[in-house]
Amino acid sequence: MADTLSNIEVGDAIPSYTTKPITRTTLALFAGASGDHNRIHIDIDFAKKAGMDDVFAQGMLPMAYLGRLLTDWVPQTAIRKFSCRFRSITHLGDAITCSGEVTEKWDDNGETLVKLALQAADGTGDVKLAGEAVVALPTNT
Repeated sequence: MADTLSNIEVGDAIPSYTTKPITRTTLALFAGASGDHNRIHIDIDFAKKAGMDDVFAQGMLPMAYLGRLLTDWVPQTAIRKFSCRFRSITHLGDAITCSGEVTEKWDDNGETLVKLALQAADGTGDVKLAGEAVVALPTNT
């Protein structure tokens, strides 16, 4: 990893972020914060009737963790693009590690931009989300 953002180059990793294990409380709090009250995420009986072993995380929860990865690294105002693809279910007990790597760097209209490959994975390496972001690097770092 480069010492400062201005020195960051293609192939550099950004500082990772790991969550605490996902709990039922996590899911309930995220449902309230996000407005996603789908019963499959908070009602074990409903989840079992749908063929699941238990409730599981809303897909947007690990995406929110990836957002935190980005905003722990740069100010929110520096994020130009952020997108993800859902790859697998996030289960209760999963601790999610979010990581990113610089895949491109260029200048555009006076800004230095980097593209990041992002992922959120559990402790076994199962990738829950894969995505990318474009971030403007601060000019005075």
